Amino acid sequence: MVVKNNYKETSSFRDPSGFVFFQDGKIFRQINKFYQKDYEQLISSGLYERLEKKRKLISHTEVDLLSLEPNLLFKIIEPEPIKFISYPYEWSFSQLKDAALLTLNIQKEALLSGMTLKDASAFNIQFQNGHPILIDTLSFSKYIEGEAWIAYKQFCQHFLSPLALMGLKDIQLNELLKNHIDGIPLQLTSKLLPIRSWFNFGILSHIHLHAKVQKNITNEKTYKKESNQNISKTALIGIVENLENTINKIKWTPKGTDWISYYQKTNYSDPAFEEKKKFIKGILLDLQPKTVIDLGANTGVFSRECHNLDDCFVVSSDIDPGAVELNYLEVKRSKEKNLLPLVIDLTNPSPSIGWSNHERLSFSQRAKADVIMVLALIHHLAISNNLPLSKILKYFSEMAKYLIIEFVPKEDSQVKRLLSNRDDIFDEYTLEGFIKAVDNYYMIIEKMKIPDTDRIIFLLKNKIIN
Repeated sequence: MVVKNNYKETSSFRDPSGFVFFQDGKIFRQINKFYQKDYEQLISSGLYERLEKKRKLISHTEVDLLSLEPNLLFKIIEPEPIKFISYPYEWSFSQLKDAALLTLNIQKEALLSGMTLKDASAFNIQFQNGHPILIDTLSFSKYIEGEAWIAYKQFCQHFLSPLALMGLKDIQLNELLKNHIDGIPLQLTSKLLPIRSWFNFGILSHIHLHAKVQKNITNEKTYKKESNQNISKTALIGIVENLENTINKIKWTPKGTDWISYYQKTNYSDPAFEEKKKFIKGILLDLQPKTVIDLGANTGVFSRECHNLDDCFVVSSDIDPGAVELNYLEVKRSKEKNLLPLVIDLTNPSPSIGWSNHERLSFSQRAKADVIMVLALIHHLAISNNLPLSKILKYFSEMAKYLIIEFVPKEDSQVKRLLSNRDDIFDEYTLEGFIKAVDNYYMIIEKMKIPDTDRIIFLLKNKIIN
């Protein structure tokens, strides 16, 4: 994404405490006078230092910089940059669950330091170095004795609702967050959850009964007044711990999804598979990319060919939530820091949503890299989804300077399977047709026929992006 010299982040306008802006390619956050006392308490209480040291809260440094809105200015900070901004509807089940548990853990630590999270949006969490981290330094406010958690409903809608729906109903219901940027409404969640969820005390309390309370309250002001009945800090911590317990009990095991066992069903021989890995590894070592996007990555086998590269960060995306879940669990198990698994449907990637369609950027706007990899995917796009090769190559050409792509011809058993129940209307889907489409956007730098197959891997260089 092209960075302008000096401009505000399009999603940073709702909080009067401050805003995010960019200057000369760097990211900054202005803290307004409105937030001065809360910021000073965040620092003086030691809460910021403790959370930052444990890598729960993004680190920052205070800087001397000209302000875009000097009349509001208290301080400007420069936060640690996030390598790739992702959104909750692109996360696997365990990614969302870990983000939820982090939020609750931070709330407990805040309460013990005389503060509270006034904002519990899932969009305030990002993944950095293989784990979730809070990026909104201005989420904290002074705790007032007797007040309930102001962000309780928001937490339930942003985290508990989608997790309950994913774990108890259907894993794909996380996508409801695309249509509900303020979190999935509790009344909707209550209607969609199965009957057995009413016998789960945590779900009953925090979703079903909570939804009934909301239904009987006509406006947000009344809701806050009703919620803020005198409640001790001990009781408040008890509620947070009950939410933790409820979320920990929600389970989902990856099974039954389309591509989760892909590598057990592939038609590669073991030597052919190893040759493919060797070829891709060699390309990556030659190119030395800093950013790679692996589209259709499945569980991330080829994404991990970047692990020997210095400072290379990989977005490892796939349409299958089960495959992405296994990918993320491997990131956690191996403590990998350079790989971010995401659930992305390339035929319908995440759109720009929110106010004026600018609050949350589309995947296409964010997906910019040195290299993109598209392995064993093009036949699904072209044949399963009727996408012309020219459109596929054009889309890829907007992402990166280099493209590593695997062409799977009609002679391949996987393509024959795709065509077994439909007419072959794909006259242009040939090697010659592929190379013709490539020529519009790329130069062929290198290619290799995978042994014991009819598949060919190409390294292409973009004719437009330098």
